[in-house]
Amino acid sequence: MTVRRFRRFLPDESATALLGNDIAAALRPGDIVALRGDLGAGKTALARSIVRSLAASPSLEVPSPTFTVVQSYDARIPVAHFDLYRVTSVEELEELGFDEATTSGVVLVEWPERAGDLFPSNSIEIVLSEEGSGRSAEISASGPAAERFQRSFDIRDFLAASGEAETCRAHLIGDASTRAYETLALADGSNRILMDAPRRADGPPIQDGKSYSQVAKLAESVVPFVAVGSALKRAGFAAPAIHASDLERGLLILETLGELGVVTDDGVPIAERYVAAADLLADLHALEWPHVLPVGESREHRLPDYDREALLIELSLMLDWYLPFEADRQITSDEREHFFAAWNAVLDRLQGAEKTIVLRDFHSPNLIWRAERSGNDRLGLIDFQDAVYGPAAYDVASLAMDARVTVPPELQQRVVSAYTQARAKQGAFDRAAFDEAFAIMAAQRNAKVLGIFVRLNRRDGKPGYMRHLPRCRTYFAQALRHPSLSPVVQALQEIGLAEALEA
Repeated sequence: MTVRRFRRFLPDESATALLGNDIAAALRPGDIVALRGDLGAGKTALARSIVRSLAASPSLEVPSPTFTVVQSYDARIPVAHFDLYRVTSVEELEELGFDEATTSGVVLVEWPERAGDLFPSNSIEIVLSEEGSGRSAEISASGPAAERFQRSFDIRDFLAASGEAETCRAHLIGDASTRAYETLALADGSNRILMDAPRRADGPPIQDGKSYSQVAKLAESVVPFVAVGSALKRAGFAAPAIHASDLERGLLILETLGELGVVTDDGVPIAERYVAAADLLADLHALEWPHVLPVGESREHRLPDYDREALLIELSLMLDWYLPFEADRQITSDEREHFFAAWNAVLDRLQGAEKTIVLRDFHSPNLIWRAERSGNDRLGLIDFQDAVYGPAAYDVASLAMDARVTVPPELQQRVVSAYTQARAKQGAFDRAAFDEAFAIMAAQRNAKVLGIFVRLNRRDGKPGYMRHLPRCRTYFAQALRHPSLSPVVQALQEIGLAEALEA
């Protein structure tokens, strides 16, 4: 495996702290970091900055483990900091739980040569040495770790080019895609958000020579985010301002819209805020949205159509992941054909449905409450890069049947009523057509989400999403009660899964 090397000059302690910050951003559970160098080379100082960054605590006490041999920290990723200078045998190291530490989190090791055969050959190595009035750090890594280090150092270069070379980075959140977000603490005390969204690599062709992301109309770069966000701001909605961008590398520095959401700390929906979000959607859908959106002065993004092809490929997630999980068996080709025939009959009914911009994930994780503002400015909008042009009812269903929190039926009704009443005041509005589209879109979305959550668990090792399955099953069953969904109900009964999907 090819080893990649990165070199950094450290003129002072602040540079060492920033390097530790960048290293921490690149580390993942299971990583072992060998810190090499003579006495006084700065190994402990670098380890201290890595631990503090992982713990998101700049003042955390991180003593040298010279006498205790190991110090453990309950950080975002558990960290064990070993100093093997006084270790006399490999057996002693085994007794200290070295093997256990390497399986549960990140391990930082000073004097790694004393670990003997216990130290893996594919570890990350950092060699510190004196250079002029400062120190140099040479980092060696291979495989995925090397790619992570390259990305982290690219981000630092991007920050420097944006005038924020000294910015401290802190992990904020990763989502169900390849995107990740960091909080940037600026020198003036303010915060911004880094969006780290490398270009999505096309997967294998699965339909007509196109990958899943192409068929499903998923964003493959940050360009759609910039286009949609700029359009929302021009229309008077609160999307984050973009302070700096590198479209080719998928990096954006964004305005922080706020810290409050639309649910309580216990995850209970706050009715006032959900109703305000429904009113916002009504205003959003009252506007004419062009298919082609500008990106700066020289580029443009075409808003994809949320067409039958995209809706059906998303429904395949239920067949490929959720139904085999629920039934504990694979779905037969006849069952698959019947399932899609039923959905095709249902989707035919959307031909006359109102179409508009669909933000696609209009639910609690992507809504920021700004109590000091008024009107639509009270709600900050994020995570809209997968926006498409499709049925207006989709985002209303996404809000009323929030996949991440349980929205009780009475609040669901309030959300739908607030939206429909606002639309009726704006002009001609077909409530019956909306109700039908709402049921179809709610069923389609929850079918898709059930498949996604099982896939995140089984394929991507993210079991936390499985706790949402019962809620989404209930939503799905509620949507199926609409008469227009009867072909899907019949198909599920013939597959033998109707009982498992009852509310």
